[in-house]
Amino acid sequence: MRVTAPLALLDAASLYFRSFYALPESMTAPDGTPVNAVRGFADTVARILTDRRPARLVACLDADWRPQFRVDLLPSYKAHRVAEIADAAPDVEEVPDTLSPQVPIILELLEAVGLATGEAAGFEADDVIGTLVARETADPVEVITGDRDLFQLVRTEPAPVSVIYVGKGWAKAEVLGPAEIAARYGVPVDGAGPAYADMAALRGDPSDGLPGVAGIGDKTAAKLITQFGSLDALLKAARAESPDVPVKTRARLAEAAEYLAVAPTVVRVAPDAPVVLSRDDRVPGAPADPDRVAELERRWNLGGSVKRLLAALEPAPR
Repeated sequence: MRVTAPLALLDAASLYFRSFYALPESMTAPDGTPVNAVRGFADTVARILTDRRPARLVACLDADWRPQFRVDLLPSYKAHRVAEIADAAPDVEEVPDTLSPQVPIILELLEAVGLATGEAAGFEADDVIGTLVARETADPVEVITGDRDLFQLVRTEPAPVSVIYVGKGWAKAEVLGPAEIAARYGVPVDGAGPAYADMAALRGDPSDGLPGVAGIGDKTAAKLITQFGSLDALLKAARAESPDVPVKTRARLAEAAEYLAVAPTVVRVAPDAPVVLSRDDRVPGAPADPDRVAELERRWNLGGSVKRLLAALEPAPR
């Protein structure tokens, strides 16, 4: 039986943020510019190519890290991450000063190597990933991220989707499909992805400015979603004063009615964002622009990281 090589979808910002914090800023270019995020990101991509052997790969980007349609529904969405600094744009995400200059270098390197990037105007990288997942009906998909929000994408059909969760680094990466998400969170295996999204909306997430429903945590949220099948079915039962919904829970849901009316749209990734790819998503067997890669390696002192990335492009021996 032939095993189909996967489509790898990288949550690029998640990976380069983690590289930035994992490696010392003493990794610098000749002009003193820190390149720890660039080198760590390149090494991570090399490991992905070597260990997972995807036939296709897209590094997914935030065109808008805090989309207006989500803010309009829930003003608290990521509000605490906004830099409220005099004379600064009020909607600028706080990014470490030494990380910001490294992002264009990462994008230049990806372009020179010949790896595709994807983004959608007015949408987050999560939405780019969600849309590319929704479009894929042939190859298995592996979503590589340190963000649990994307657990909502796991599925078995029409093409299987798993999340490679790198919250503890690539060496401790976890491959999570519907069975693993169901086992971890106590949601049903069938529909584990959508059930996770409903659970996340119920319990909330302070890191994203989602208040959730007071008094409902992971376990209670998972139990309710499993019992009723979906957040919508739970809310209908609560409004109908079903005896299956405890009185205290009904009261909590009623108090959070305004939040629950918008939470699903805020939490769920968009399946239909206007995604634009920079190039064909097939992984090349050799760099697209070797001279430019060599120039970037010299200019930014990327050394072994670039060599490992180029070596990872080479087809695996049969």
